[in-house]
Amino acid sequence: MRISYDAKFDVLYLKFIEGTHHVANQNLTEDIALDLDEKGKIVGIEFLSASKYFDLSTLLPITVERA
Repeated sequence: MRISYDAKFDVLYLKFIEGTHHVANQNLTEDIALDLDEKGKIVGIEFLSASKYFDLSTLLPITVERA
């Protein structure tokens, strides 16, 4: 999974599947959209106005823990 954040526009993107995909967007709210591949799998999630949904000071930078 890859997390990217654009501070200028306050946009957070979570990418679950690497590579280039033809995606369709499905808006969940006016600020949250899913990117779905041809089979309906979630490729990524985009959050507009991300600081409204996340405490970015605790989210970024991230730490990866593996069990």
